[in-house]
Amino acid sequence: MAAKQTQRWRGELLQDEPMSRHTSWRAGGVARHFYTPVDVQDLAVFLQQLAADEPLLWVGLGSNLLVRDGGFPGTVICVHGAVTMLEWLDDTTLRAGAGVTCAKAARVTTRAGLTGIEFLAGIPGTVGGALAMNAGAFGGETWTQVAAVETIDRSGQLHTRMPGEYRVGYRSVRGPENEWFLAAHFALQPGDAEQAQARIRELLAQRGASQPVQQYSCGSVFRNPPGDHAARLIEASGLKGRKIGGAQVSEMHANFIVNTGNASAADIETLLNQVQGTVEQQQGVRLETEVRIVGEHVDGQ
Repeated sequence: MAAKQTQRWRGELLQDEPMSRHTSWRAGGVARHFYTPVDVQDLAVFLQQLAADEPLLWVGLGSNLLVRDGGFPGTVICVHGAVTMLEWLDDTTLRAGAGVTCAKAARVTTRAGLTGIEFLAGIPGTVGGALAMNAGAFGGETWTQVAAVETIDRSGQLHTRMPGEYRVGYRSVRGPENEWFLAAHFALQPGDAEQAQARIRELLAQRGASQPVQQYSCGSVFRNPPGDHAARLIEASGLKGRKIGGAQVSEMHANFIVNTGNASAADIETLLNQVQGTVEQQQGVRLETEVRIVGEHVDGQ
């Protein structure tokens, strides 16, 4: 893994770490190496000592990720619990680290009487993940509130970049290669703190009433196609409740695949592919996935 070693890193490096412990689906194989840095400086030191061709995977809460049963043949970097800075740059700009949960960022802003990212309370992931996919919920999208981002590259160099340096679309973000998000600068607007907090309570109640939040899932599996909803198309195809092994299309919300308790990553991926194929055959629409699928298959799968 390491190409050289000068200054010693300070974080925790695990070998053959089960990714089922670090993904919201609670399924998947092992990571060859799994690193949790102490802070950004420690992360930079660690990256500087990796081989240039070492495969890297960055995770927060693993809420939009499926690691195949054969595992990830490289190094996973976990920012949750590590890159968690949360500070005000001025009266209306919040600097939130990539490892901060979306819900916490939303709560902090509303308590300060600021509005703009209440919708993040409905996203079960971290700020880094929200930046990487332009996560959205209840009509809001992450990058509409971003004034700047901080990143780190493979050599451990830090950068501050503007939104104009990225191509941002619906659940899609493209920017400089081999850089990963460390923090977002959220530009917010003054508002009524009580109303903003009430809005968060309303969004969470709506989420709890319409989504299987008590079961293991990755959130929405498929992007909504233009002018339609993935859940409607899946339900119209008779797939609600469809099950393969321990994976099931949620009976509560058809755009969720849940782990009923013993699902393998292969169960989940097979069911996902079956949903995709059936909807295309019956509805004439090819659903695109939101979830990121990485790693290797087990022989025979």
